[in-house]
Amino acid sequence: MTVIDISQEVFSCQVYPGDPKPEKSTLSGIADGGVCNLTAFSMCAHNGTHVDAPYHFIEGGKRIDELDVSVFVGDAYVARNEGDVTAADAKGILDRAAAENAAERILIAGRATVTAEAARVFADAGIKLLGNESQTVGPEDAPMEVHLILLGAGVVLLEGVRLGGVSEGKYLLSAAPLNLGGCDGAPCRAVLMR
Repeated sequence: MTVIDISQEVFSCQVYPGDPKPEKSTLSGIADGGVCNLTAFSMCAHNGTHVDAPYHFIEGGKRIDELDVSVFVGDAYVARNEGDVTAADAKGILDRAAAENAAERILIAGRATVTAEAARVFADAGIKLLGNESQTVGPEDAPMEVHLILLGAGVVLLEGVRLGGVSEGKYLLSAAPLNLGGCDGAPCRAVLMR
């Protein structure tokens, strides 16, 4: 079995404009006479590779600890797209994923932006999870509409994955977020297995 890490390293990760950057500090160091090495860190729940829960854009929506963890583990289809993902692109991705029995979790590789029309296609198809390489699934300057369509339909978002060397096709995804009670999102360590 091949395991592919598709996560960003946290302290050097890409950060959505306006979000705080992750920071770490050393609380104790063996080199300085401490009994162990001990690190503390501070970060936004949406830094690096992370999951958006519905509560991120929907007041009263499910929070990260209320999501079924099975959503983040299972067959996934990796598709490539550059630029805007249109409704026709979304239908094509879903058709290819369905042909491989992997249409519940879709990961889009490339510099792709999911349009509202594509979001509706994915939402209407009843997928569980949609992932992409950008720090936001929709347009960076206006992410709300796409988030409302997808999160409102119960589609969980996995943002900031790294799929540069990953071929199109079916994989086993494991991308469970940290169990941050009451939060709108959480970082995760996402891997693909084949």
